[in-house]
Amino acid sequence: MIAEDQPQVVRLVTEVLRAVGYDVIVADSGETAIEMTAMEQPALLLLDIMFPQGLDGFEACRRIREFSDVPVIMLTAKAKEEDKLRGFDAGADDYLTKPFSAKELVARVRAVLRRSRHPDETTTASLTCGDLVINFARRNVKLAGKEVPLTRTEYSLLRQLALNPNRVMLHGDLLKAVWGQEYRDDIDYLRAYIRYLRLKLEVDPSNPKYIITSPGIGYMLACQDKE
Repeated sequence: MIAEDQPQVVRLVTEVLRAVGYDVIVADSGETAIEMTAMEQPALLLLDIMFPQGLDGFEACRRIREFSDVPVIMLTAKAKEEDKLRGFDAGADDYLTKPFSAKELVARVRAVLRRSRHPDETTTASLTCGDLVINFARRNVKLAGKEVPLTRTEYSLLRQLALNPNRVMLHGDLLKAVWGQEYRDDIDYLRAYIRYLRLKLEVDPSNPKYIITSPGIGYMLACQDKE
């Protein structure tokens, strides 16, 4: 589904995605996007940020996240980092800046669908890291006994770190594992999700206990009880 009020963008996206085999439905406002997501249950949502009236894309995404984990790609003419972070905070999985090419559109759609349809699997049942417990079988995370709600991408990133406790994971390796080969140089994505994981998991996000930065190299999940 594409939620967009500009006819030329709707026409481009519809023609490109139908040409490679996808069915496309259209919503022309944030409110309609919420209603159609609930009724139609699309495999993916391309959601514009700015609508002339009513809810903007950020608020629409937040409301959709209350009942659905549909993958969301935000469409925007804004390329500032703070706008991207705001989109990720609302629950978006990816960001596509206008104008974009047909090739880039298809690549992003395929990558996000691939991540959502083929979740990572592991033979390790769970990991206990101090007060942090990650149940891989149930895709469940608890901190001090309380469940921590994570988005699909947040969980995938935490899982990659948890499968390699006390080992520094390179930026490129994390990006490739969580987002796909096409994203291995998009460090801003990784920084954004590390930031939000810390906000949810750390008592003091500015002085993290679990997710440790190795400057210029990558990140590590520190588990003292695993040493």
